[in-house]
Amino acid sequence: MTLPPALKSFVREHGQDDVHELALHARQYPSIDMQLAIRQITGRKIAAEKIPSWYDNESVIYPKHISMEQCSSEYTARYKASLVAGDCMTDLTGGLGVDFSFMAPKFAKEAVYVEQQKELSEIAAGNFDALGLDNVIIKNADAVDYLRMMPPTDLIYIDPSRRDNVGRKIFRIEDCTPNILDIEDLLEEKAGMAMIKLSPMLDISLVLKSLRNISDVHVVSVDNECKELLFVKQKDCGKQLIHCVNIQKDKADKFLLEKNQEEQAIARYASSVGRYLYEPNVSLLKAGVYKYISAYYKLDKLHPSSHLYTSDEFLPDFQGRRFVVDSICSLNKKDIKSYLSTIGHANITTRNFPLSVEEIRKRTKIKDGGTIYIFATTLSNEDKVLVLCRKT
Repeated sequence: MTLPPALKSFVREHGQDDVHELALHARQYPSIDMQLAIRQITGRKIAAEKIPSWYDNESVIYPKHISMEQCSSEYTARYKASLVAGDCMTDLTGGLGVDFSFMAPKFAKEAVYVEQQKELSEIAAGNFDALGLDNVIIKNADAVDYLRMMPPTDLIYIDPSRRDNVGRKIFRIEDCTPNILDIEDLLEEKAGMAMIKLSPMLDISLVLKSLRNISDVHVVSVDNECKELLFVKQKDCGKQLIHCVNIQKDKADKFLLEKNQEEQAIARYASSVGRYLYEPNVSLLKAGVYKYISAYYKLDKLHPSSHLYTSDEFLPDFQGRRFVVDSICSLNKKDIKSYLSTIGHANITTRNFPLSVEEIRKRTKIKDGGTIYIFATTLSNEDKVLVLCRKT
């Protein structure tokens, strides 16, 4: 499947137009397949942020909006590609093919793309040609059917569908399609390594209890928003490694530990809040790396359930947000008047605190925004406090 030159030109000329207005005036362009053109304009607008290298290629074809919404970003796809290499791979749930397009060049002989939807597989085939991928084999087939008959390979990548029959989002392993629990034996039989992408909503500890032979867990965030969980399955894996990754446009923060290091770590607890306050990035929090942060960075934790840390010496390499503490107060009327009455705007976060952000704003009359940060939290002695600070 390829785009006609006239349609490419139309998309280029009208790339910033309102697609609803274009649809209303479709009769003015009788030679243009307006439905396809609008899909390309809409897809390119999404790709400009989500898949910038695809946006730069005018021959790439974009599918229906739901596939664009579900596909990986270029940032997470490049990260996955950095983890793999070999002779052969198979992507059992190809979809739009973003992940596949970045992983395929890492394999010397062949990369097999499997997709059940015929239209998506045809679009992907055209896109892989446009992207210059020359080791690709396209299979329009059901993932499980193909898995049963496929030859052994170095890597199987699988991203189970997280939508039910009526399009609602789901996230439990057993509710996804295909159900990884049902094909676990086949995955181990057919590949030396399987990489399984699952919902960031899942409880990692529950997944590790459900799946066997997981060697690595990658908690992948982009700009401190958790996007996906990757579980790497390898036979006889031994220890389990947890990779906490926060991808930004100019760098990627990575924090590595063994699963048992968190279990065995002993946290230090603060008797008071020090000069600096630290909030771990979301990948560390999602991975449940709470005690090990205290031990690794030699920081004092405010409370077993608060997941905020403090020190009197500044740690510039801490993976998360870093703040200078200005003052600490309670939410009683006297402290509100003394510490908060002159603050018109602040960024408020709650960590292990009985009131919501909205309830605190209602009590204090503080609006959102500004350069002041307020952490409502609980200290190790169970005092409920507001920590007023600013970014370093």
